[in-house]
Amino acid sequence: AILDETDSGLDIDALKLVAEGVNRLRDGQRSFIVITHYQRLLDYLKPDRVHVLSDGRIVESGDQGLAERLEREGYAFLEPGEA
Repeated sequence: AILDETDSGLDIDALKLVAEGVNRLRDGQRSFIVITHYQRLLDYLKPDRVHVLSDGRIVESGDQGLAERLEREGYAFLEPGEA
């Protein structure tokens, strides 16, 4: 399933319901691609992998720690010469 900005416009209660639904469906046999710009959804929906896209390409991959770093530092650390 592809969930493209599912968290857009949702209040916290609706966000939790979406995450609970996805978590119930996670069984090792299904795949989910969740597209979001915000860490908040990932507080309830723990990703196995995180990919950062820029100009249509994956520029960084990691675990939930990558999403947490993005939340703390923004995207600057992904720029060449930054780190």
